[in-house]
Amino acid sequence: MCVPYRSLKRDSLDVLVLEWVLQVKSYKLTLDRRRCVGCQICSLVCPKDAVTVVKQFGFGGRVLKSKVDVDLAKCTFCGICDVTCLFGAVTVAVNGLRNTLLISKESFPKIDRAISLNSKECSKDCFECETVCPWQLIKVSRVGFDGKPVKVFSELSPTEKRRVKVTVDIQREYCPTCKICEVKCPSKVLKVKKIFEGKIVINTNKCPIGCHACVDVCPVPNVLTVNAAGKVDVAEAHCVYCGACKNVCPASDDGALVVVRVKVAHRRVRSGVWNRVLERLTSVQDGVKELKAVASLKKRDMLIKRLRDEVDL
Repeated sequence: MCVPYRSLKRDSLDVLVLEWVLQVKSYKLTLDRRRCVGCQICSLVCPKDAVTVVKQFGFGGRVLKSKVDVDLAKCTFCGICDVTCLFGAVTVAVNGLRNTLLISKESFPKIDRAISLNSKECSKDCFECETVCPWQLIKVSRVGFDGKPVKVFSELSPTEKRRVKVTVDIQREYCPTCKICEVKCPSKVLKVKKIFEGKIVINTNKCPIGCHACVDVCPVPNVLTVNAAGKVDVAEAHCVYCGACKNVCPASDDGALVVVRVKVAHRRVRSGVWNRVLERLTSVQDGVKELKAVASLKKRDMLIKRLRDEVDL
């Protein structure tokens, strides 16, 4: 990348902005601190080690979510942090447009946020998914046969109720796929596949006495809780394996808190960059397993194509 004509870094309570201005191009990275949860992902995937995560403490020494910082001298505005951010807190733009060159050139896969919903099967008087979403990413709306919004469903006649149309809008780009909405959906019409599969283990015997830092910073409600004995419990069904808890754990190096990612949901792509990122996100062993699985799928596709060609002959 060329030497910038002008560079800028602006950091505030709500946003971090990095800019490079060249003769014909301008690059801009924006980190929305209101969406950022201080997790590990961007610091793990950055190929230039430009991202650092710093512990923060509030009043009385209370642990706050970690603060993410980006080194302007190291950042190349490649967009990998944008693509992989679970919470959609990072955007990288070139000349004002979101940079998707990595994906369009198949240099990096698109992370798969597999969320499906058949709104026709939704109960017409239910707002459960909208209510339970921790980030308010779901909006349920209803319109009557006349095309006007339904204000009070219970006041409609039976005929009017049958003709109500339900629409469910989900801001997928910000969804970390915690699956709370799926579990709470009474009609079971909402399906969510986790981006990361993995394991979180807390060895309470190694936890410092009275320390609940992991509970304080966990972005998903009730994944980490303190039980009656003062120990930390894990409800792993909704854990997104972001690693925010591990960042603040004072004894994570001693094995008190372990976060392991074994699989990443993504579109298939052949990329050396992705292979290296996969090793950082998971482990060398788990990365090799996934690459072997992808290779097997490619062999299967080649075999199917060959069989089809023979049938056509």
